[in-house]
Amino acid sequence: MAGEAFKLKQTTQRDVALHAGVSRATVSYVVSPNREAPVAISEKTRQKVLDAVRELGYQPDARAQTLISGTTRIIGILLPDMRNPHFWELLEAIERRAHVRGYSLLVYHSALERSQEKFALQELGRRRIDGVVLISSFPPYSADVADDLGAARRPVVDLSNVESPFDCVISSYDEGAAEMMEHLFALGHRRIGFVYGVASPALGRDRLDAYTEAIRQRGLPADDKLIVRCGTSAAEGYAAARALLAQEDRPTAIIAINDLIAFSVLRAAADLELAVPRDLSVCGFDNVQASRYAVPRLTTVDRDAGDVAEAALRLLLSRMNDKSTPRMTARVACRLIARETTGPAPSILAPCAGTDRALAEP
Repeated sequence: MAGEAFKLKQTTQRDVALHAGVSRATVSYVVSPNREAPVAISEKTRQKVLDAVRELGYQPDARAQTLISGTTRIIGILLPDMRNPHFWELLEAIERRAHVRGYSLLVYHSALERSQEKFALQELGRRRIDGVVLISSFPPYSADVADDLGAARRPVVDLSNVESPFDCVISSYDEGAAEMMEHLFALGHRRIGFVYGVASPALGRDRLDAYTEAIRQRGLPADDKLIVRCGTSAAEGYAAARALLAQEDRPTAIIAINDLIAFSVLRAAADLELAVPRDLSVCGFDNVQASRYAVPRLTTVDRDAGDVAEAALRLLLSRMNDKSTPRMTARVACRLIARETTGPAPSILAPCAGTDRALAEP
């Protein structure tokens, strides 16, 4: 009727039951897979209900489903840095594997800020969710955070590769970093720089420790000037690379803490008219998709995001099913992928063209 407000009626389980010619309870059991019917429902009856659901466009009420089953089918996740493509790839891998298991994600972003991470952890402790996947920028976790998540009996899996009170997936880069150093040594490199761009000192220690240990084992002199600490942004990585390459006895190879920073090193080398890998070899970590298409293609250490995601969800679902089991861990291996940015060390170091240029944004 013109001018008369009206509201479309939402299809209910009663409507589905009438359409299928079954009881409302039967509909409830069919559309709530976590509920076990007291009497077996035949496949013919189940199909009649599903046909009615499709024909009427019935959508189960998520809140009602939560009350009935006691679960939300939602997994919370804490990501540290949306600027780094590695974490996007990991998020995508977790989302894809959660989806096929019937779960959706609630994502919090710490933005590498301590206060923001604390807020996100508090929120994950309060939310009605079935489990949590954590990637912390500021480990170790404080006692109150562990207590908050523990008090909520929230299954938690930690992907941070640090000491943790929670179930965790360990995919430390120490072995990959050691393999990378041997790769560079085999190419004749002895002055190897390290761009250490991290949000907090606890992060990246696996790579830095492997780097310093490899130098010690080779009997090479330790040179603190070869390690440049910086922030996590591409601009900060670029400035750190420029500082390394401006040294009189510059490195013949540079290892970056991750691929994002490695791309900044490549840009700095290009701006200083250094050819990679003829004049300088460059390596990263994470094997993000862009590393395969950089010019030249980036040598990196791969930690497969799909393997990490699968291990995390298996631990999380196992903990959901049995909260009394002892703390669990899973390990994901890493591997060196040698591509086009590493080559033999130059026998004679030519001075860098352009080292007197003003430092510029890439």
